[in-house]
Amino acid sequence: DWIKQTEGNLTGPNRTEPAAAGRSFAVIGLLFSEKEQQEAIEHIDEVQNEIDRLNEQASEEILKVEQKYNKLRQPFFQKRSELIAKIPNFWVTTFVNHPQVSALLGEEDEEALHYLSKVEVTEFEDIKSGYRIDFSFDENPYFENKALSKEFNVNESGDPVSKSTEIKWKTGKDLTKRTGQTQNKAGKKRQHEEPESFFTWFTDHSDSGADELGEVIKDDIWPNPLQYYLVGPPDRGSGSAWDMAQLFRSFCAWFKVPDMEDEEAEDDDEEEEEEGLEDIDEGEEEEGEDEDGEGEDGEVRKPDYSRLPDVRG
Repeated sequence: DWIKQTEGNLTGPNRTEPAAAGRSFAVIGLLFSEKEQQEAIEHIDEVQNEIDRLNEQASEEILKVEQKYNKLRQPFFQKRSELIAKIPNFWVTTFVNHPQVSALLGEEDEEALHYLSKVEVTEFEDIKSGYRIDFSFDENPYFENKALSKEFNVNESGDPVSKSTEIKWKTGKDLTKRTGQTQNKAGKKRQHEEPESFFTWFTDHSDSGADELGEVIKDDIWPNPLQYYLVGPPDRGSGSAWDMAQLFRSFCAWFKVPDMEDEEAEDDDEEEEEEGLEDIDEGEEEEGEDEDGEGEDGEVRKPDYSRLPDVRG
């Protein structure tokens, strides 16, 4: 009705002035534009609901596929663990070489992890509900436990929670209570920045839904720990000149092949021997030319034996 009335004002005997007519047309256009936008938004919402439905269906099917292949992977994980057990310090080397995990390790943490013999990650059957990380240790001077674990799951309310093994520290060996101070030669204590102990992770349940270390171990290290065992510490980096040189030296030592430095040293020795022989030849030639000869002053010139190399033992 308002639109019809506006049209009458624009065309009837009592039509409005052009400026007012322009404003009316602008209002009508704005109303139609808002209506079209609202209809578009409603249609977008309908389409988005269909997309969400497909995403949910895909998640259910992906979950089934993951459950299937998790079962198929288990024998291979077991075989890999048996082979890793034959390599001393495999897991501590892997952790030290990982750029994120190494940042959490202090010197004493690293010493304690030398007793780490096995790591295992177990994802629960429905996967969405969580996972558990198990650490097996040999007898060590730090704690009594033979195994430590941390478990992540979802409670009845749907909130992520975690729980872990209580570490039974031996007297004076609790790495989570270190002061972050060292003592210099003068006996004075000095502050230094020391990362929080790796073992504090077992007691930290403040943000179970975003546990960075747990996710790194589960999603990055556990699928292929060998890649981090082989790369070398992060401060040097994989493929650096230092790493290649060390690898070449190990190769040469194993097969008793001289490396580049040995070859250069041999080349230097050969050059010195050649120079010594040249000096001898030159000395012999000069001696031959001056033999029984006289110098300008009429004196007999004696051979110069000082040019000969010293071959005395």
